[in-house]
Formats: sequence, structure tokens, C-alpha cells
Amino acid sequence: MISKLSLDNILFLDIETVPQYESFNQLEEIDQQLYADKTKYQRNEEYTPAEFYDRAGIWAEFGKIVCISVGFFVNRDGQQFRTRSFTGEEKHLLEEFSSLLKEHFSHRNHLLCAHNGKEFDFPYIARRMIILGVEIPAKLNLFGKKPWEVPHLDTLELWKFGDYKHYTSLKLLTRILDIPSPKDDIDGSQVRDVFYVDQDIQRIANYCEKDVVAVAQIVLKLRKEPILNDDQIISK
Repeated sequence: MISKLSLDNILFLDIETVPQYESFNQLEEIDQQLYADKTKYQRNEEYTPAEFYDRAGIWAEFGKIVCISVGFFVNRDGQQFRTRSFTGEEKHLLEEFSSLLKEHFSHRNHLLCAHNGKEFDFPYIARRMIILGVEIPAKLNLFGKKPWEVPHLDTLELWKFGDYKHYTSLKLLTRILDIPSPKDDIDGSQVRDVFYVDQDIQRIANYCEKDVVAVAQIVLKLRKEPILNDDQIISK
């Protein structure tokens, strides 16, 4: 039961990703063909691979992480929630995130929590770590683990209540649960342009942290606890 979990043991997180390069033409010829093969069913021949390249960030093989934001509860009596973002060169931000897990969230009772994290955030981070030669921390290395040993919470999965064909976006879930929307500036479809065109990584980090807060708010709602107000949220 989620109500029995200690919130202090949960690290909430979200990632923002973009295509590996700004344009399809920057890919080597063999990679252009591999991208075309990878996306042919999603494109349904309606778009050329080049026209579809702005979506390349959703695949770890053709995208990269530009921001990982995390959040955690401290001082439960005062119910404070602190957020922090890792940005910069991808390998470096992955190493910093890995160090955080190893130093502060390595106990067997610690959990990672994200919205759709089991399908996207957690495997994406692990794949990029392998590609870039970063050691995968125990909390992301699921090899040999039984399902009940996986230290991951997923608010999408919690909301499904066993209905595996059901998908609810973070924006919709915060709306129906009366939680302040994290999508008050940009949304995921705009991150690529904010990164490559505007070159505004701080704006992306702010957006990413809002998603982290929203995930924590959903968990509070599911526990029938008061949600956080702005004064309780501290950005590091």
C-alpha cells in the first residue's frame, strides 16, 4: 500500500530528452538508414525520416538527455520538498545523477518514482549510461531482479489499477486531481526547440522540476494527504 511507504525514502525524478543532433542531415548515412528503419511503423510513410527527426529524442538510440530533475521530502514535520536539476554535457550529468543515487539513495528501502518511469525515464537513463560508458547504479540495474524487488514506483501504473491498456498523461492526471499544472510554460514537444534554437537550458530545467513536483503531488493525493504549497517547495 502506498500509504505505508515512507515519503523520505522516495526520490522523485523526471528527464528531458532531445534528438542527438539538431538536424537529420548531421547523422551519418548509416545512422540515417537505421533511424528510418527504427521509425518506419511510427511514421506510417506519412513523413520522411528527416521530417520525423524532431521526435528522435524519445529513443535512447537516437536521442540524449539534457536534464534530469529530482525531488525529495525533507523535514516531514514541516513537509518541505527540495528539487535539484542536473544539466550540461550528458555524460557528466549522468555521472552526477549516478553519484547522487550511490551516496544518498542506495538503501534497499529507497525507491525511484516517475510518471511513466518504467516505460520511459528509467530504461532511457540506463541505456544512455551504457552507451556513454557510465556505470549503472543498483537502483537502475534490474538484471536478475524479481518484479517485487524492482525499486521503482510509477504514478501512471498506480493510476492504472491493473488496467494495462490505459494511459493517462501527467497533464490530465494533475487536472482531474486538482493539482497545479506543471505545463504552464512549455510542454515536451517544445523542449527540442528550446534546447537547440533558444539554447535556454534553465527554462528546460524549470519545466522538468515542475514535473517532478507534480509527480510528488500525485503521490500525496493518492495517500489522501494535503498537497504541497509553493512555500514548501525549495529549488536547490
